[in-house]
Amino acid sequence: MTRVFGLSKSKLMAFRQCPRRLWLSVHRPDCVPADDTNEAVLATGTDVGVIARQGWPDGILIAPEGPLTEALSQTQTALAARKPLFEATVQQDGVLVRADVLVPRPRGAAFDLIEVKSSTHVKDYQLEDVAIQSQIFAAAGVPLKRRVLQYINSAFVYPGGGCYHEVRPDGSRNGLFAAEDVTRAVTSIQAEVPGWIDAARRTLAGAMPDETDGCNDPYPCPYQAFCHAQAPEYPLSCLPRIRAEAIAALAEKGYQDVRDVPAGVLTVPAHEWVRQVTCSGQPELRPGARAALAVLDYPRYYVDFETIQFAVPIWPGTRPYEQLPFQWSCHREDRSGALSHREFLDLSGADPTRAFAKTLIAALGAKGPICVYNQGFEGRVIRELALRYPELAESLAALLSRLIDLLPLTRAHYYHPAMKGSWSIKAVLPTIAPDLDYAELSEVQDGGGAQEAYREAIAPDTPPDRKQVLDQALRRYCGRDTEALVRLAAFLKQG
Repeated sequence: MTRVFGLSKSKLMAFRQCPRRLWLSVHRPDCVPADDTNEAVLATGTDVGVIARQGWPDGILIAPEGPLTEALSQTQTALAARKPLFEATVQQDGVLVRADVLVPRPRGAAFDLIEVKSSTHVKDYQLEDVAIQSQIFAAAGVPLKRRVLQYINSAFVYPGGGCYHEVRPDGSRNGLFAAEDVTRAVTSIQAEVPGWIDAARRTLAGAMPDETDGCNDPYPCPYQAFCHAQAPEYPLSCLPRIRAEAIAALAEKGYQDVRDVPAGVLTVPAHEWVRQVTCSGQPELRPGARAALAVLDYPRYYVDFETIQFAVPIWPGTRPYEQLPFQWSCHREDRSGALSHREFLDLSGADPTRAFAKTLIAALGAKGPICVYNQGFEGRVIRELALRYPELAESLAALLSRLIDLLPLTRAHYYHPAMKGSWSIKAVLPTIAPDLDYAELSEVQDGGGAQEAYREAIAPDTPPDRKQVLDQALRRYCGRDTEALVRLAAFLKQG
């Protein structure tokens, strides 16, 4: 007997991204490495969903925990009650879907289907998401009137007190969510859903698809390491900022590895430089970096920030996804080469931004270049702090004029084949200071890990001993970043 594979909305969306992704998720789930980032995304979605439910105080939550049969049974019973439903669950022809919110219409038997997203605008793939929901609910006999996408209102300013659906005295609204009626757009593609279901089942019944597509569109596929295990050592994507169509054009000529491309084919100077260095197998430090650094006075400050973004703001006066700084590290270098280190980290759970700004101003003094890596980031954080705290604006503005960006200097003068087209500090540092390997750090090894460590550390239920571990991990990581800048500057002075 031919096996009929059960499907869900998430599996169908995986198929729409790439048939191989669906196949692997069912037949080779072991191919996915452990990734805390995915857990963070799921946690954000959960937070947003919980707040969204506050908009319907009389709503019924369907079996958040428990067997599927219970959720299906509860849904059928609750539909008759004509109340808003959260996580309403139906299964039709072997396809399972859950609706974030199902709201009964004031008159008649129909419902409005509301999908809640943590994005700040409606995205095209989300329409397919809602189309799948609509098709299965309709097939299960649940009549729908409107299809609505509810998303994060990036202009929302949190007033505090757990209020995410504020009605001001003048009648205006200040809410975490905005909404868009996507009924027309969804119904125009809903008829395609049965075809997607059939194609997905054919994919699952067959051998693993040969072709891969959409590795990062609309979101990163977790099977990329598996699919590209046999990729060239230096794929064409190592050419910095190369467009997908340019890669396709080179591939059509038979080039797969950067080293395959003959001299004279690449017209972008940065691409040709990367090709030459990669083919030589030796790093290159171009002249000029030393002269650029020689004009910088002392003391020199090497600075790095860590920031956090909340889809659901937790501090009054802040907005969704606003980059809020909670940590800085600074290495100070005297003319003699002597180094000292200062830092700031607040894990109290209170808004850390004012203390961040005041301690930063005090640590950086009144003169001396402030070396950073990617000035756009640190500069933006400082400007936003100046807007938030007018009494500190003058002192913060003075810091902006002292910023020196080591990223463009490095990009213009240094390349190592092992960097594979990236000038991120994580790519550069192992080639110039392998003893400062981020991989040997425990707990926190990158900016995403720093954000997750911070979230955990400020959570009310985090035990004190665990919080202390996270505190030390964050300090080591941010300190490593500024130590890396010191070593990078010393290396560039050789050129």
